[in-house]
Amino acid sequence: MTMPSSNVPSRSELDASQGPVVVEFGTPWCGYCRAAQPLIKEVIDQAAGVRHVRVEDGKGKRLGRTYQVKLWPTLVFLKDGQELARCVRPATRQALEDALARIH
Repeated sequence: MTMPSSNVPSRSELDASQGPVVVEFGTPWCGYCRAAQPLIKEVIDQAAGVRHVRVEDGKGKRLGRTYQVKLWPTLVFLKDGQELARCVRPATRQALEDALARIH
């Protein structure tokens, strides 16, 4: 799992975003994150028109704190900047699909 270190939007940019956005918080070294990647990729990639933002979280990273992220991976599902669903350590395709349905 590689996560970009640049191009991470600010909280204000996410709050002002239009349309469906999935913000995924995690780290490259997190075992739970690595294990969930195939499922996350499969489900999110099939969702046309959904922006997927991957954010490396951890000490000194404030964006995750603004969303009260405590465990990785955490996926926050936004529509027009409003959080409508959240999946923490998703284990099933159904959990992700249900969350996507709330924003799509």
